Amino acid sequence: MKKWKSMFLIFVLTVSILLPVGNQAQAVDPHVDSDVHYVSDIIYQIMTDRFFDGDPANNPDGDLFSSDGSNLRKYLGGDWQGIIDKINDSYLTNMGITAIWISQPLENVYTVMNDDDGTTSYHGYWARDYKKTNPFFGSMTDFEQLIATAHANDIKVIIDFAPNHTSPALETELNYMENGRLYDNGLYVNGYSDDTNDLFHHNGGTNFSTIEDGVYRNLFDLADFNHQNPFIDQYLKEAIKLWLDKGIDGIRVDAVKHMPFGWQKTFMDTVYDYRPVFTFGEWFLSESEVDTANHYFANESGMSLLDFRFGQKIRQVLRNDTDDWNGFYQMILDTEDAYDEVIDQVTFIDNHDMDRFHYAGANPRRVDQALVVTLTSRGVPNIYYGTEQYMDGNGDPNNRKLMTSFDQNTTAYKVIQKLSPLRQSNSALAYGDTEERWINSDVFIYERQFGNDVVLVAVNRSDSNSYNISGLYTALPKGAYSDVLDGYLNGNSINVNSNGSITPFTLGQGEAAVWEYNTNELTPRIGHIGPMMGQTGHTITISGEGFGSSIGTVKFNAESANIITWNDTQIKAKVPNISSGKYDITVIKAGGTTSNVYDKYEIVSGDQVSVRFMLNNAYTSFGEDVYVVGNIYELGNWNTDKAIGPFFNQVIAQYPTWYYDLNLPEGTTIEFKFIKKDGNGNVTWEGGNNHQFTTPINSPGIVNVNWQN
Repeated sequence: MKKWKSMFLIFVLTVSILLPVGNQAQAVDPHVDSDVHYVSDIIYQIMTDRFFDGDPANNPDGDLFSSDGSNLRKYLGGDWQGIIDKINDSYLTNMGITAIWISQPLENVYTVMNDDDGTTSYHGYWARDYKKTNPFFGSMTDFEQLIATAHANDIKVIIDFAPNHTSPALETELNYMENGRLYDNGLYVNGYSDDTNDLFHHNGGTNFSTIEDGVYRNLFDLADFNHQNPFIDQYLKEAIKLWLDKGIDGIRVDAVKHMPFGWQKTFMDTVYDYRPVFTFGEWFLSESEVDTANHYFANESGMSLLDFRFGQKIRQVLRNDTDDWNGFYQMILDTEDAYDEVIDQVTFIDNHDMDRFHYAGANPRRVDQALVVTLTSRGVPNIYYGTEQYMDGNGDPNNRKLMTSFDQNTTAYKVIQKLSPLRQSNSALAYGDTEERWINSDVFIYERQFGNDVVLVAVNRSDSNSYNISGLYTALPKGAYSDVLDGYLNGNSINVNSNGSITPFTLGQGEAAVWEYNTNELTPRIGHIGPMMGQTGHTITISGEGFGSSIGTVKFNAESANIITWNDTQIKAKVPNISSGKYDITVIKAGGTTSNVYDKYEIVSGDQVSVRFMLNNAYTSFGEDVYVVGNIYELGNWNTDKAIGPFFNQVIAQYPTWYYDLNLPEGTTIEFKFIKKDGNGNVTWEGGNNHQFTTPINSPGIVNVNWQN
C-alpha cells in the first residue's frame, strides 16, 4: 500500500536549513482539529490518579486512600482537575503535547481487595457503571471542563475504554470484591454469580494458550463479558456514544486480543457511523514476539494498535542492550510490510503494563535518545507520564508512582519541546518513507522523506565510542543545517554538498541530532486517510500536501466522491454510493495532476451486527480447519481465499461442533457454505444447497446448522 519505504536511519539529527527565511516554507499543521488524524500529534499517557491532585475534596475516604502516597495499590488523589491545572500552568502545552490519553473515566468498584496491599481500582480498569464517572477523578461537569480546557489549548483527549470485562469476581464467592456487578446509569443489572441473563462468560480463566482460550475465558479473575448477549452489545455501544457526546477525540480499547474480533468490528462500525475518532487497541506482545493474528487485527478490525513490536525493540536496543540498531531497522522493515497502516500504529518506549524505560543507575541519556527516535519515527508517538522527569520503577505498581516533578528544564522535556513543532510542521515525520543512511551496532542514521520534505536523524548509543561518519548521503538540498535539538544531545551542524554527500563529521558518544528541510509541495501527495473503514455516505479525511486551493477530484477506483471541504493539505469527502470492498483512493488536483495511490480503504455492506455461526458434526482430518464463505463481501464473495476462520471448537462448543463470531450487515439475507481447508490450502466444500440466513437488526444473532455431506 502507501507503505513509505522505511529504511531507518537513527542518526537523530533534526536540522533546519540555514537559508534565507523566504526560501523555506513554514508549514503549519492543519490537523489539530481532526479526530481521525494523529500522525503529527504527540500523545501523553496519564494515569489520572497518579498525575496531580487538583481537588483534594474528591479524594476517597478510609481504606481506599493512601494519604501519604506510600501504598501504591490505593488511590493517591490524582484527578481531572489536576490535569486541567497542568494544562493551565502550561506544563503540558510548553512541552508540546497535542493529545492526552487518560485512564478509563467511568465508575469503578468501591471495594478494597482482601490481599496484602488492600488493592483498589485506582487504575480505572475495574468497571462498575459505564455511564457514570469515577467520583474520585471528578464529576461529569469536571470531565466536561477537562475536555473544554484541553480543546482550548489545542489538545485532544483520548479515553481508555475497557469493554472486555467489569471487575474481579469468583464463580463460587458471591462476596468476592463486588462480584463483577454491572450497573446501567445507577440501576443494577447483574452480578457474576447471579448471572441469570447470561451477561458474562463462565468458562474459567484463560491460560493464554490460544486466541480462542483468551477470548472466551476470563482474563485473570475479571468477569468476562458475553458480547453476543443483546444487552451487553447495546450497553457498551450506548456507553461509548455517551463519552463521544462529551467531546472526546480518541479511544484506546483495552485487551482487544481477548474479545471476539467480529464483535469488535461492529463496535468500530458503531463509532465510525456515530462520530469517527482515532481508535487504537492494546494487544500485548512480549519481547521479540511476532504474531500474524496481531497484524490481521490491525489491518482488518477498523482500529489501530499500540505498536508493541516497536516498543519492545527500542527497549532491547537502548535500555537492555540485548539487540542493536540492525535489529531495530529490521523491525522497521518488517512492520512496514506487516501493517497496512503502519503510520497509524501507536509507538512508545514504556507504559503502565511494563517496567519504566529508565531505572536506577541507568544513563538518562538513553531516555533522551529513545524519545528522539520515537518522536521522529513512523507511527503515532506516545509518551508515558513522568518519562520526561526520568521516573523509574519496575513492575506494577512501582511503574505507576505519583508524578515526582513538573520540572520544565530536564533534557528529556526539552527534547520533546523541540521535536513536537517539527512533527507538526514537517510532513516527512507524519507520512514519510524511512531510509537507512548509515548504520552499525551503535549508530543509526535514518532519513524520512515525503515529497520534498526531509528529516535526517542520527543517534550514537555508545557511552564510550565516537564514530567518524563518512560516505553519508542525504536527500537534504545543498546547504548548512543546524541541529533542531539545539545541541541538547550534543548535536552539531552538518554541511550537504551539491551531490547529496555530507561532509564527514564525528558523531560523539551518546550524541543525537536532527536536521530538517521543508518546502511547498506542488504535486498532490496523499499522506494519510482516516478512518480507513466506513460505509457509503461516511466522511473521510484525506491529508497530505500539494492538493491546491481549488477543488479537484477524489476517486475511489473510478468513482468520484462528493467533496465537502478542500485546501492544500486536507480534503474532506463523502464515500460514494459504491459496492462494499477495498478501494484505491487518488486525488486529482484542479488542472489534472494525479496523486499517489492510497489503497485498501474498506467499505462495509451497511451497519454491522455480530452473528455467531455454529456448525455441528463437522469432522476433519489432521491439519484441516473449518471456514465459512458466502455471497457478500463480509463472507468473501464466494472466494475461498477470503473465507472467514478458522473456526473454534474448544470453549463455547467442542469438536465436532465449531463456532465463530462474525460481523455481517444487519437485516440482510445471506447465502453461505462451510469449507474445510488443510495446511496446503486444499479446500473441501460441504454438499447440499446453500445455507440461508437473515441477519438481525441492531442486535447479535446466531446461526446453527449441520455440516452437509
